[in-house]
Amino acid sequence: MIELTSITKSYKVGNDTLDVLRGIDLTILNGEFVAIMGPSGSGKSTLMNVIGCLDNPTSGNYFLDNEDISIYEDEKLAKVRNLSIGFVFQQFQLLPRLTALKNVELPMVYAGLKKKDREVRARHALNKVGLADRINHLPNELSGGQKQRVAIARSIVNDPKIILADEPTGALDSKTSVSIMEHFTQLNKEGTTVILVTHEKEVAEYAKRIITVRDGIILSDEKRGEAL
Repeated sequence: MIELTSITKSYKVGNDTLDVLRGIDLTILNGEFVAIMGPSGSGKSTLMNVIGCLDNPTSGNYFLDNEDISIYEDEKLAKVRNLSIGFVFQQFQLLPRLTALKNVELPMVYAGLKKKDREVRARHALNKVGLADRINHLPNELSGGQKQRVAIARSIVNDPKIILADEPTGALDSKTSVSIMEHFTQLNKEGTTVILVTHEKEVAEYAKRIITVRDGIILSDEKRGEAL
């Protein structure tokens, strides 16, 4: 379970202070599928970065499975990121000189798994997203949708509890976007908590809960019926 209590995030801009998050209280239960929406500058990406342990809050507490990780040092936070959270980004973030297989293996390299185990698990993850026949292809040999599926395989290879996706369909056409969102829906059905940031209403409607952020606060928190 994710629990944020009175979370703020501020940045110094010259002599001024920019308040990006202004007292966020939020609970996300295990197994939820949540979309975070908001206009540019609303704080939605900053909120995702805090949830993903990519950024520390200025104040407030962040509990993950009842552990206050807002007090963790960088090394301990890195371990949480590696083992508990999978990331999917708009621009895929694949290393261009590594094959699909090697890109998917990267989180396991950081986790210290043996080479043989890494390859078995990476192959399984790529097969799960329908890319068993593309494991030796470089990113420039893949379509946008295939690159994003490699990114999804990389995000799930350590069997994380949480998947965080930042505008995962932003660089894709509408048909490919549907395919990618179906992968997230399936992961959620299998029990993974999925949290995605998007400005696209059609994408958000795959989620079972839509949180709207504006000016650093939660404007609305809507639980939906059966998602798409």
